[in-house]
Amino acid sequence: MIFKATNSRPRPALRRVRTTTALRPLRHRLHPAAVEEIPFRAGDGVRLGLTRIDTGEQDRPAVLLLHGHTASADMFLLPETRNLVDALLDGGYEPWLLDWRGSCRLPYNETGQKYTYDDVALHDIPEAVSHIRARIGDRPLFVVAHCIGSLTLSLSMTAGLVPGLAGVVSQGVFLTPKLAGRTSLRMSLAGELLKSRIDHIPVDFRKVGLWSRYTPLFALASRRASCPDPTCQILHNSAWGTGASLFVHEHLSETTHGRLAELLGPAPLWILPHLRRIELARSVVRWHDTDLRYRTLPPNALDAAARIDTPVLLLSGSENGLWLDSQKLCHQVLARRQPQLDVTYAEIPGYGHLDTFLGRGAALDVFGHILDFLDERR
Repeated sequence: MIFKATNSRPRPALRRVRTTTALRPLRHRLHPAAVEEIPFRAGDGVRLGLTRIDTGEQDRPAVLLLHGHTASADMFLLPETRNLVDALLDGGYEPWLLDWRGSCRLPYNETGQKYTYDDVALHDIPEAVSHIRARIGDRPLFVVAHCIGSLTLSLSMTAGLVPGLAGVVSQGVFLTPKLAGRTSLRMSLAGELLKSRIDHIPVDFRKVGLWSRYTPLFALASRRASCPDPTCQILHNSAWGTGASLFVHEHLSETTHGRLAELLGPAPLWILPHLRRIELARSVVRWHDTDLRYRTLPPNALDAAARIDTPVLLLSGSENGLWLDSQKLCHQVLARRQPQLDVTYAEIPGYGHLDTFLGRGAALDVFGHILDFLDERR
């Protein structure tokens, strides 16, 4: 008789991830006919999302909105409050929203080919700008960019890949990234200790469950947390385990707070080496030093800042718990090294990082700075 050997240990549950590149639907309160979803691919063929808000008027300046890593175009369209798209529409602008490859509306942070911020700067942003210009003709084109969307935009700009913009609003970080010492240390440790065990840090505890490899991360994030929501803890209290804070808690409405797992997705650990190199250099630096496909990008964006040919507003909350005073530092460095550039700095008292767009009072406290800057240059 032949006996079949069995293993008494149960097989680990397979991680459920999205493998399709179909975009998750946007949530908004606009008329469906006004929201044009445009089939769009980056320069290297990666499927992205590009959305135009159609006003029916052909003479409005266009504004491209760039989200941060793990966020999406949803952050500019919150239906529960007056959002940035509302403010731009009322101000006479035509909003365009790009979901680049770091969007949580796409699956690339969890599945698919890995990428660096070089790919976003070289392929995603220039292709979006080119597509928009083909549609709007000679109308002015502005960009409002948040966090990593702004950081990668700075690399595109200093490479000369998006010339002739009418103006850029950079929120949170631009050319001179600066993290707290503990955040930088945790980022390095996480990259080394966890890279062989997990490939991303999730934010939705309901999807991973209590008995998972991610439970210790959520437990660590819950220490000394004032909010009982695990998703809020790992974002507000820990910023994906780095010990930073992404927003001022009381600025979020109850509805927005309940949507955090939808508005912010998992953070990939394989992006940490590039982010770590950027942070150590205190500048946006290219990852691919020997790959000739990326030779268009400058090795160091700050050293190439003289190529910036558009006015820039550096915007930041005074309580930014992630990038600290990176924007103030950037303004000081550029004023000293490139005094010919048109760069201004505005600080929003009492605001953190994400709440500059997600906060229920952002329309009153933040959006006015953006619209004033655009209006002066339209």
